[in-house]
Order: sequence, then structure tokens, then C-alpha cells
Amino acid sequence: MTFRMPAEWTEHERCLMAWPTRADLWGETALEEARAEYAQVANAIAEFEPVTMVAVPGQGESARALCGEGVEVVELPIDDSWFRDSGPIFVLDPQGRRAGVDFRFNSWGQKHFPWDQDDKIAGLLLERLDVERIESSMILEGGAITVDGEGTLITTEQCLLHPNRNPGMTQEQIEDELKARLGVTKVIWLPYGGLLDTETDGHVDGVCAFVAPGKVVIQLPSDPEHPDYERMQVNRAVLEAATDAQGRSLEIVDLPQSAFVDVEGKDTEVGYLNFYIANGGVVVPTAGVPQDEEALAVLAAALPGRKVVGVRSRVIAFGGGGVHCITQQVPTAASAG
Repeated sequence: MTFRMPAEWTEHERCLMAWPTRADLWGETALEEARAEYAQVANAIAEFEPVTMVAVPGQGESARALCGEGVEVVELPIDDSWFRDSGPIFVLDPQGRRAGVDFRFNSWGQKHFPWDQDDKIAGLLLERLDVERIESSMILEGGAITVDGEGTLITTEQCLLHPNRNPGMTQEQIEDELKARLGVTKVIWLPYGGLLDTETDGHVDGVCAFVAPGKVVIQLPSDPEHPDYERMQVNRAVLEAATDAQGRSLEIVDLPQSAFVDVEGKDTEVGYLNFYIANGGVVVPTAGVPQDEEALAVLAAALPGRKVVGVRSRVIAFGGGGVHCITQQVPTAASAG
């Protein structure tokens, strides 16, 4: 049976999230602020679709207190709170039957210890949701890929070819596994993720995202002093020369806005491209600066017919990600569209 990963704009049954728990990542002050921001993101998404928040056993009550009644909270063992990367990646067959691919997870190249619970959480969630599990021995985080649901996947060489992920696999072998497990037929390799994205080694969801068949939004800083200014120009050139699995040239929407803020004494970039496409909406990380409104306007134009909602995500960015990084969509079964 052939499964494929549907595009993020396919109708969702729910959104999965995980409650911040790793104190050594956030620090005590930032941990509480991160939990408040996660709750705000969860409630913003809950306006469009159900949200299930996974909390470490014993932390369910505090998660419910902050998230409120609009968010379901379940207790399962986890190490960290970035479900885009540790959660299952859902796929559908031509009849809309759902399965979940359980890739291996090694905490972004063994950056945080321990990670054994996060490596197991995809299987636990699939069992809880009564969804078929498809196992892969390859290490892959969901933030490293974006798909159009029509056979095309975009990723970055910076991340997927990093020696701390799958050192025993060649680029061709990695591409073959992506095709076999996610049902894609063409992989477009961008050279670069974000230069400052040392946490994930350059996930694609910080620099490029499909928003419709044949249409991508890319981070293209307008400031020549931005560390990614020249690198993202190179990425754009790759996309300009590429065609998708259907043979189409790509429509490219530039997202030039960039926001740097001080969080816990660290100059932190809040990436507007790290948004989540919900049922009828788009939830976008914001920084509380004037550029927010400009970025939201670009995304509203790129995703017509959806309500664009900005959610303050400064501390989430400090932890190493954005709204997309902390969410994982569960597509509705029996709907392959």
C-alpha cells in the first residue's frame, strides 16, 4: 500500500503539542515564560482545530491550569517539547487511511541528554491514537522537511547531510528513504538553513515552506547585514531553477522581515517563517516589534482565505524554535485531499 505525507494545509483532525519540561534548556525564569507562550500558541490553534498537549506525568494539572479548558492535556513520558521533531509524521494512503512514520530521534545530533523518551514518544502516540506505525531506522526531524502533498519535498543539505544525524547514509540513501516512507517522488535540496540555527543545524522550516501546490514562502532578509542575507539568495536561486514533482516552476514569495530581540541577555531572532497552517488559519510567531505587522501582511497575502494570527513567541525562539517547531498536525483520516 502506498502512503504519502499530505501537505500541511490538508484538513486536520487535531494538533499535537508537548509541554515544556527541560529546565536546563530554558532556565527557571524562561521555563515559566515558555510555558505561558506555549499555552498562548495552543489556544490560538484551538480556535481552528482541537489541540492535544502532552505533559510529563505529574505536570498535567499545571498544564491544564495555564492552557484552560479548550486544550486537551494527556500525560506521557517525554524529555523535551518540540513535537514537530520528535512526534510521528502522518501519512495517508489513496483511500485516506492514516498511518504514522516513526523516524528515529537523537536530540538534533545528541545536543541534549537524555532523549530516549522522545525517541519513543511517536510510537506511544500512534498507539494511543490507534494509528498504524511505520518504522524507519533513519534519524529525521519533522522541521527538516516541507512537502506539497503532490510528490515534492524540500529540505536543506545543512541539516540532513550533517554528520551528527545519519553518518552511515549517503545523500542518495537519505533521499531514497524519504521517498519510500513519505511517498514523495522529488527532493529539492537547499544548500542552507539559518546560519544562527545551531540548535537544529539548519531546519528548512526556518527558511522555506510550501503554502500551496507549486508555491513556497522563503526567508529572504532585506538587510545586507543579516547573517543569512547572501545564503538565502543562494537558496532562492536553487528554487528559481527547480521544478516540482509535477513539472511546475515554483511561485516564490519572499518574506524579507526579520526581528531580533533580547531574551535573557541573548540576542534572539524570532523567525516569522516558522508558522503553523491550521484549519482555516495560520498561527505565526511574533516578537512585539513593528516588523510583526509587515510579516503578517506578507503571509496573509501568500495564504489567502485563512485568518492570520500572530502569537508572541520570543521565549520559544530563545529555546531554539517557533510555532511550527512545537506543533505537529494530525491529518483527518479518510480524506486524502
